[in-house]
Amino acid sequence: MKARVHVSLKNGVLDPQGKAINHALHGLGFADVADVRQGKLIELELTGALAAKPKAEIEAAVKDMAQKLLANTVIENFSVELVG
Repeated sequence: MKARVHVSLKNGVLDPQGKAINHALHGLGFADVADVRQGKLIELELTGALAAKPKAEIEAAVKDMAQKLLANTVIENFSVELVG
């Protein structure tokens, strides 16, 4: 079982990496890009007792991981996707 945690900055939080990407895209001729928000994708390979649990329990455990370590919930949003 795999879990994907998508992490992105909350609206209103400055995104200097997104601005740099946007600027670089404009420099490469992609002028129709209005804004860029940069985020991250974390993939977890789940095994053992956790992978054997019902999907609702797996999702709850991964959300707990995200809240405690994988995302800074003060400035970031996250979503969890279970695969397989």
